[in-house]
This record gives sequence, structure tokens and C-alpha cells, in this order.
Amino acid sequence: MTEHQDGIRAGYDGVVELYASMFADRLETRPFGRAMLSTFAELVRGTENLRTADAGCGPGHLTAMLCDLGLDAFGLDLSPGMVDHARRAHPALRFDEARMEALPVGDGALGGVLAHYSMIHTPPGELPALLAEQARVLAPGGLLMVSLFATDAPEPVRFDHKVAPAYSWPVDRFAGLLAGAGLDPFARLVHDPASERGFLEAHLLARRPRDSSVRVSPAER
Repeated sequence: MTEHQDGIRAGYDGVVELYASMFADRLETRPFGRAMLSTFAELVRGTENLRTADAGCGPGHLTAMLCDLGLDAFGLDLSPGMVDHARRAHPALRFDEARMEALPVGDGALGGVLAHYSMIHTPPGELPALLAEQARVLAPGGLLMVSLFATDAPEPVRFDHKVAPAYSWPVDRFAGLLAGAGLDPFARLVHDPASERGFLEAHLLARRPRDSSVRVSPAER
């Protein structure tokens, strides 16, 4: 685990109850995010592979929402405190500790991966490998949804997040990274800031092409 991941894990472990209380009902007041999540779930259902990872699940509220939308969803998070909270809050669902760069999932096993603001702390230079890992676990035709902070600047903008340093991204640049990971970024929604940070918010949908081959993770070579 890298030094910045140690900081992220410790930071989120320290705010579990506060974070859960602030964000458990967040999508009830976020119509754009809610609409994209519903679209994501509908598209995953259409693949007939309902198994879906909520990567960076936090307190597990979106994992539960994905299940309510008809998916066989489970949650993964770097923070053991978040995983413990999610297990207590949603005892019927599965939650495990995991890094997004090394998912405990077989090649091509999933119909969907949700990354809801869970890539914002990843340094730009490490994102290609992280996205390649999400592509690895998707079955051909599987869907990835990424939500992130967006910027009109030409380069990613580092900012001081309350938990750990984070980045906002030019949407075209991020879509290019998705394409570089072997995915087809086919839909996006960008809207005005929904928080005091002032950044645009973006939701991108990408699909693993049906004719793509399964790439084996480095740990399995």
C-alpha cells in the first residue's frame, strides 16, 4: 500500500460516523446523480450479469441502492472502519476491504462496477493502472460508472479535500483515460456544483467492448 493510501484509509477511518450521517441520503437531493445511477443499473441488468462491485463503497448506502435497483451488488472499500459500518448497517449484504488497484475479483466476472467519487484521491499518474483494473474485472459488455469532480481547466486540479488531497478532472481527459484502459466511454452528464467546493460534477458511463479479450491482473501472472 502506498503512503497516500495509508493517509486515505486513516482519514476515512476517522470520520466514519460523520460521513455516514452526511451522505446516507445524499442522492435524495441529487437528481442528476440519482438518474445516472438508475441508468447504470438498467444497463447492467440488460447484460444479464447482475454481479456488481461498489468500489469505494464507504458506508454502503449506494451498495444497498444498487440491490434495490435489481443488481447483485457487493461493496469494497480501503477503510476497515467504513467496511465495519457498512456491514452493521446492511447485514444482508457483502462488504470487504480491498484496494481499487487490486480488486479481489476474477477476470471478466462482473456486469458492473460503480466508482462513486472513489477515484478522486488517486494521483493522476496512478489512474491508468486503477482504471485498467476496473476493466479487467468487467465481462465483455459490462459497465463502469465513475462519478467525479470536474474542471474546465486543461489539467487535473489538486485541492484540499477534508479527508485527503483530491483532484478534479477535465472530463475529456478522464474519458481519454477510460479509452486507454480499453473501455468505451459512451455517455456523460456534467452539471453545476452541488457543494460549496464549486467544482462541476461529472458522471461517466463506459462499456467494455464485447470483442475485447480478458487481461490478467499482475498478481495472477
